[in-house]
Amino acid sequence: MKPITASIAFVALCACSPLEEVGRLPDFKPIQESSEASAMMNPGLPMHVEKTTPLDGASLWTASRQSLLGDRRAIERGDILTVVIEIDESAEISNNSSRGRSGSESMGIDGLLGIPERVNEILPEGATMANAVGTSSNSSSSGSGSVRRNEKLQLMVAATILDVLPNGVLRISGSQEVRVNYEIRELLVEGYVRPEDISRKNEITYEKIASARISYGGRGQISQMQQPRYGQQIADILLPF
Repeated sequence: MKPITASIAFVALCACSPLEEVGRLPDFKPIQESSEASAMMNPGLPMHVEKTTPLDGASLWTASRQSLLGDRRAIERGDILTVVIEIDESAEISNNSSRGRSGSESMGIDGLLGIPERVNEILPEGATMANAVGTSSNSSSSGSGSVRRNEKLQLMVAATILDVLPNGVLRISGSQEVRVNYEIRELLVEGYVRPEDISRKNEITYEKIASARISYGGRGQISQMQQPRYGQQIADILLPF
């Protein structure tokens, strides 16, 4: 019975492992189940209702977003804006430290009412009370560290407004998937932006996104080859040496 149970467990494990993707292209994540699609299909309720008059429909100059001079920037749930990611940063830090200390102490009893002479007679040969206690210590330490980092990334991704907070701040989220051969490159962006930071071109730069979460990576054959085997990962966690 045990061999059968072990075989079933092994088959179930293989079904959930990357073995099922052998010889197949990596699948895209369905956009119908994304949070962006949910925001577009279920727009939020307006914060306030604007009063209209019968003459507004016949006016050539209106403040609506559909008018010629209307503000077409993303401001409502389900609207789309462009996030511009241009990261060009470099940092170099170097630290060196050193410390040293040495000390010595010595204590002896040459004469104390004749007691040292009496004690010297019963001490082993070569021992004397003249140098009863002597200590010395020496310690030193040194350390050095350096950090050198250079990052450059230029990307653009369309993001969707998921929610409008009570203070007017917009919560956005965007994703992009590009499949090249057997590798999918993923770009994920999420955070909070102010409506006034969105430009007239309906764009916003990444440094104006609060709590920004930007991820650029991939999944597929190349990404799998760059990762250590499952057994190596488990051994690195469990082995104490």
